[in-house]
Amino acid sequence: MRIDVLSLFPDMFAPMRESIIGKTIDKGLVDFNVVDFRDYTTNKHNKVDDEIYGGGQGMLLMPQPIFDAMDAVEQAAGDRGRVILMDPAGETFNQAKAEELAKEPHLTFIAGHYEGYDERIRELVTDEISIGDFVLTGGELGAMTVIDATVRLLDDALGDENSAVDDSFSTGLLEYPQYTRPADFRGRQVPDVLTSGNHAKIAEWKQKEALRRTYLRRPDLLENYPFDKTSRRLLREVEAEENDANS
Repeated sequence: MRIDVLSLFPDMFAPMRESIIGKTIDKGLVDFNVVDFRDYTTNKHNKVDDEIYGGGQGMLLMPQPIFDAMDAVEQAAGDRGRVILMDPAGETFNQAKAEELAKEPHLTFIAGHYEGYDERIRELVTDEISIGDFVLTGGELGAMTVIDATVRLLDDALGDENSAVDDSFSTGLLEYPQYTRPADFRGRQVPDVLTSGNHAKIAEWKQKEALRRTYLRRPDLLENYPFDKTSRRLLREVEAEENDANS
């Protein structure tokens, strides 16, 4: 996968060279490039923003530097790829979107600053993405979030092809509780079923506890969950147990 990012602050992307994402770059799974679109300005002061026609607060990013930077990306890569504009007004990012983007061979992010974008910049864009209902000073942190969530889904990124399978949201549920050694830590015991060696019982426990955590923390996710006979039974058990605990 090739990832290009258009940003005024390329040094902010240094963390992308660390941890799992850095390893994907070192392995050659990801070709990661940050383009400072200020380098493509044509005015003598290297300005990338200007006042808003018709009046308004703040300054808007001008189209020229971003269009020219995008042309440079296309020339280097052979295409622009899927172009993602980080924007508070965009589609809210989620795990399903990360899985969708992970299938793309080339992603290009536009991380803006200042008041916003000249509307003509949106002509370059295939997706507008927000990471939540709040406003950051720029799109860099949002772009890093999307990149991290996406790249970790690539084959061999995590070292184990099953590592991401049970992640929260990947199954439609929050992830079940997990434990490691020791089995008894200061009187806090690992559930007996997990040390029983009964794989069928363990699988059922994991599903039930994922349902429980989702029921308690994000019940909205259950509205669209594809229940089968077993999962409906387990949810009924969870509901009964939680009602008893609170009565």
